[in-house]
Amino acid sequence: MGRVINPDSSGKERTKLTKGIVKAIRQLMIQTKPDQNTRDLAAFIVLGLEDIYKSIDISVLAWEKRGYWVKADRFRIDWEWTLQFSKLLREALVNEDWAQVALMAAKTAQKFNHVKISENNRIGEPWVGAYKNLQKKN
Repeated sequence: MGRVINPDSSGKERTKLTKGIVKAIRQLMIQTKPDQNTRDLAAFIVLGLEDIYKSIDISVLAWEKRGYWVKADRFRIDWEWTLQFSKLLREALVNEDWAQVALMAAKTAQKFNHVKISENNRIGEPWVGAYKNLQKKN
């Protein structure tokens, strides 16, 4: 019997989330005034950053089992910012502080400046309904 391969690994999920977040940031930056779509975009970014933060320990677990402590710690440090950014962005969104939302979106975009999304992507609009999901989590 061969080894079992998980097609939905945390790394693939993180890549999918980062691309979705980058696309949402691009859409958020072209918004002229706050509306429901703006709330959905910002909420999707918050939820995506939270999901990325939750996936870190899953990724690091295999390295820790093999004794790669430095690599595991470095990976955690590299992604630690996602928790702080998601909290700040969530607070700005709840308070409808759109200047702070734009600032945090720009800071997040700087962290993801290496992410490339082709014009013919299959990401779609994963942020639709994200604001309602965010409200349910509160």
